[in-house]
Amino acid sequence: MDVLISIILGIVQGLTEFLPISSSGHLVIFHDILNWQTADNLAFDVFLHWGTLVALVIYFYKDIIRYLRAFLKSLRHWNLKNDLDQKLAWLILISMVPAVIAGLFLNKIIDQLFRNIISVAFFLIIVGLIFLLVEKYCCHEKELTSLTWGKSLLLGVAQAIALIPGVSRSGATISTGLAFNLKREEAARFSFLMSIPIVFAAGMKKAWDMKDIALSGYDILIYLAGFVAAVIAGYLVIKFLLNYLKNHSLNIFAYYRIIVGVAIIIYFMVI
Repeated sequence: MDVLISIILGIVQGLTEFLPISSSGHLVIFHDILNWQTADNLAFDVFLHWGTLVALVIYFYKDIIRYLRAFLKSLRHWNLKNDLDQKLAWLILISMVPAVIAGLFLNKIIDQLFRNIISVAFFLIIVGLIFLLVEKYCCHEKELTSLTWGKSLLLGVAQAIALIPGVSRSGATISTGLAFNLKREEAARFSFLMSIPIVFAAGMKKAWDMKDIALSGYDILIYLAGFVAAVIAGYLVIKFLLNYLKNHSLNIFAYYRIIVGVAIIIYFMVI
């Protein structure tokens, strides 16, 4: 039973980390619904977190290699004006700054204030409404070449705000990209690319936090089941979403967020 629940939560993590519906928010909801605790929740969180990172690396490994080479090249020969890969590598780096600062100094405060199911419901609804607004009032026709240093930094601020459960990292950054009139698939692609260093850094921090934790063989089996489920689900969702957004809007995700958020609030008002 524990392995099955771990797989379910791994699938939930893989699906919701990349769909713009909030992975942390859904894990809060599912933990409440399933009322399930592991031997160490931090360790389990780390395994799921690394699962989604592996999914990102597998899907974008060619881009990762290209932008790493471009970054190293820029250190020897600065040519951001004419070299798009160099420019995008540095824009991704700039976008990290707000999330790193927020993660280092605000993470505990955010957990204390917002890691509860009512707060999750509220932010599911608010960001869902933002989706509808950017879809209605913004044109989506620009390429990534239109991104500037300032816009990249604001995308990083959106990623930092997404530390709040219920907001969604991909949701916040994709909708911000749409507000800058990027094409949907371009906004999603940059969203995923800019998340790689942050997801890696967060995973390293969590792994460091659990360095003294002793896990049994059974615990590791449970966590590995969730890890593998997160990798598979995450990879499939990345592939799906990038194709989906070429011809479809974010509206379906907006409606989903609003319905789930309202349902949670009504449920807790009734009981």
